[in-house]
Amino acid sequence: MTLRRLGRTDLQVPALCLGTMTWGRQNTPDDAFAQMDMALDHGLFFWDTAEMYSAPPTPATYGRTEEIIGDWFARTGRRNEVLLASKVVGDGSGMDYLRGGKARADRKNITEAVDASLRRLRTDHIDLYQLHWPDRQADRFGRTVAHPAAQPGEVPIEETLAVFADLIQAGKVRHVGVSNETPWGTMRYVAAANHLGLPRIASIQNPYSLLNRTFEMGLSEVALREDVSMLAYSPLAAGTLTGKYLDGAVPAGTRRALDHRKSRYDMARGDAATRDYLAIAQAHGLDPAAMAIAFVVSRSFVTSTIIGATTMDHLKIAIDAGSLSLSDEVLAALDAVHAANPNPCP
Repeated sequence: MTLRRLGRTDLQVPALCLGTMTWGRQNTPDDAFAQMDMALDHGLFFWDTAEMYSAPPTPATYGRTEEIIGDWFARTGRRNEVLLASKVVGDGSGMDYLRGGKARADRKNITEAVDASLRRLRTDHIDLYQLHWPDRQADRFGRTVAHPAAQPGEVPIEETLAVFADLIQAGKVRHVGVSNETPWGTMRYVAAANHLGLPRIASIQNPYSLLNRTFEMGLSEVALREDVSMLAYSPLAAGTLTGKYLDGAVPAGTRRALDHRKSRYDMARGDAATRDYLAIAQAHGLDPAAMAIAFVVSRSFVTSTIIGATTMDHLKIAIDAGSLSLSDEVLAALDAVHAANPNPCP
């Protein structure tokens, strides 16, 4: 597995990162244990989770994924073999069950959240601690904000980063990052580190796939020039690029079957683009999931691509895609589809 530097840290991470959000909902603990075993066997020692997982988020499943990972650590004693990333929510509006319905990216909330995550994970530190989404109105999860002006009560970026600095000083966290962030927000974090002597964010975890290449518009330049490692999530557009949801299909047990929220990838233009990408895969004898993941891995601004699976067969396909090299002909065909139907599911 190819290793790449995480930001400006001394950490080297594999080109693929094991995603965990299905554990405890779509996957049983035994399923998750098997996935963790397979991941390490194939050199995937970088794992990503979050306090709000399992997904979709509910009061009953909150924190469950971290508990499962912690149980695996306790059973195997292999915590020291894993680079572990987790996340704390930003503005918790709509999640009344989370810290009394008052979750924000402030000192009280972040400190409470990291201590709870450490207990669930059965570890004394988290290698990469990320803010799951901004504590302000900003474009995220396929929703755009027409007038993203400052709002009363939002926590300043500098305050959040100062809390992260104290967590690093306390040894609870090694490095910090952001997720679902914008170019403006990312540069404010970089500026705060440069001018206030606060920790530098090592990474940004944002969506990126053949159906959503919006990271290329502004953020890719930030990632490359400022050494903020891109951790790409949803390389399969939440399974959409496999073609399993075409023509309105919602197979039993899939994420769309379990999630009460409308998928950001359930779009007519998305279906049209998916058909074109499936045709390219078929014409070149490629598994469509492997092709989609390999495309993301090949981007110069992507440090690690987060893969997730609900079956061991699907996980093996995703792992193998990390070493798949796409031909210039395939890449040109993918770009042609994107040019004709750009970002159908932003």
